[in-house]
Amino acid sequence: MATATISQKAERNKGNLQKIGRIAALVSVIALSLAMLIWGDQVEHLPVYGYPAIFLVSLLGNLSVIFPAPSYLVVFAASGTLNPVAVGVIAGLGATLGELTGYVAGASGKGVIENRPTFRRISGAVERWGMWIIFLLGVIPNFFFDIGGMVAGATRMSLWRFILAAWLGKSIRLTIVAMTGSALL
Repeated sequence: MATATISQKAERNKGNLQKIGRIAALVSVIALSLAMLIWGDQVEHLPVYGYPAIFLVSLLGNLSVIFPAPSYLVVFAASGTLNPVAVGVIAGLGATLGELTGYVAGASGKGVIENRPTFRRISGAVERWGMWIIFLLGVIPNFFFDIGGMVAGATRMSLWRFILAAWLGKSIRLTIVAMTGSALL
């Protein structure tokens, strides 16, 4: 009897810690999103600082969940003086790491979004095609990538598979943006 009681207490404590972790992750995601909305316009002048600035702008531009913060303009402009392929790949990495906020939000608060029709459609696609859907959402400019990241987190897609698929997709898209900027500038 005593063993069962200890086991039950351990399970309750584990459940409470998971709830606290989910709340902390959700609060962090909201705070980062608000910070990007408030200070997002101040990062537009960073391309003069080179590749680290491109990474930072892309990271910050993708931290917000649902509210887009355009980092395309910086990628487009920076490619006039920097290697457009390197700009695209570095911007893709920053954008992918910024998109982890959606993944964490999904992993921490599945119940918040799971009853939405768009979540159900994307969830079905992610469960069926996995990384390919995240890759396609990364390649094609759209507002659904945040939902795709949340679905990936909520369905417990491997973090490394999510990062790889998102990085490849976003790198291709941002390299096209950078090459366009390089050709026109």
